[in-house]
Amino acid sequence: MPPPTVLAGLVGKTNVGKTTFFTAATLVDAKIENRPFVTISPNVGVAYVRKRCAHVELGLPSCDPKNSICLGGYRFVPVKLYDVAGLIKGAHRGRGLGNKFMDDLRQADVLLHVVDMAGETDEEGNPVRPGYYDPLEEIESIESEIDEWFHGVVSRDWTRFSRELDVLPWDEVVSRIARRVSGLSIRREHVVRALRETKLEGTRPGSWREEELRLFTKRLREVAKPLVVVANKMDVPEAEDNFKRVYGILKDRRVVVPVSSLYELALRRAARSGLVSYIPGDGDFRVVDESRLTAKQKSALEVIREFMRKHGGTGVQEALNRAVLDVLGMVVVYPVENASKLSDRHGNVLPDAYLVREGTTALELSEMIHTELAKGFIAAYVVNRDKRVGADYRVSDGDVIKIVSATARG
Repeated sequence: MPPPTVLAGLVGKTNVGKTTFFTAATLVDAKIENRPFVTISPNVGVAYVRKRCAHVELGLPSCDPKNSICLGGYRFVPVKLYDVAGLIKGAHRGRGLGNKFMDDLRQADVLLHVVDMAGETDEEGNPVRPGYYDPLEEIESIESEIDEWFHGVVSRDWTRFSRELDVLPWDEVVSRIARRVSGLSIRREHVVRALRETKLEGTRPGSWREEELRLFTKRLREVAKPLVVVANKMDVPEAEDNFKRVYGILKDRRVVVPVSSLYELALRRAARSGLVSYIPGDGDFRVVDESRLTAKQKSALEVIREFMRKHGGTGVQEALNRAVLDVLGMVVVYPVENASKLSDRHGNVLPDAYLVREGTTALELSEMIHTELAKGFIAAYVVNRDKRVGADYRVSDGDVIKIVSATARG
């Protein structure tokens, strides 16, 4: 079974509900308290993105998932979720747990910025009355800390490094910059895109002014580690007006998702106890047996239901989906060994669901499945499209693919 191919990092000011979001998304029992810096060592767990399962699209009665989960006709594909120490102002200079926080985020593909939309924690993460602190200021402050850290890593010893670049062909300049930042899980295409979008493509790095270098590092961070705003604590009344204002300001440049991590966690735990039937990401739930619920539990569930009607759900699953599927542009494909039965060699129907980047080729997919398949690659058969394709075929969302290879595994 391949490991999750996507690493999402939970970032944010301390004490804003990051760990509640993490626990709700993974059901890992992490420490949750209403005080700053509860999370010191990173919590690591597996969350999931939700897609309509291929067995439904193909009209099959069921499937036999091995590396993922199928619930109610939806395939839940795993991603790794990292909840790291909270940030405070000055974290990029090592204040608080800043240095540890930044190091923990080096491998992240996308950042979920959990924000206290109710404004009930100050800039240090201390509890205050709801509405006291401006969540927009929180968003800008934390993003600035991340960008400053990123700039510090990329620009270290820049004068000497850039002089070395100035005498090289442009293609080698790009490669050298990409190698310099590879420890941050940044790929060459990220560097190319950031240079192009900042209009620094083809220029001599040694001639860049400080503001140009900062522009490049900021855009590189945005490209390589994009950020989704998780507007948390939407269950607190003061959050509603804050959300409308923040969303109106940020909607054209940020994905902003209204979320109640607290309500999602309550539903997940109730489902695990058999009190309700709930599929993460649904807009409602079903009480299994009302006689098992206390009056207090019934009242709480009605409050949660009303919230879900208003927002289309609790928002936790939506935030994960938006981050991975929309912002990162990942698609889900289903490799099979038996094209006629849509199964593996043991007869399991649609056993694996792979998250891959949009534009992934059939050859690249074969490498993800097994290197031997790629070495002997002959062709691929896209079952749901009934066509044979070559190595450069770019997979589409929902493709069911049989790799034809000269190796025994094929």
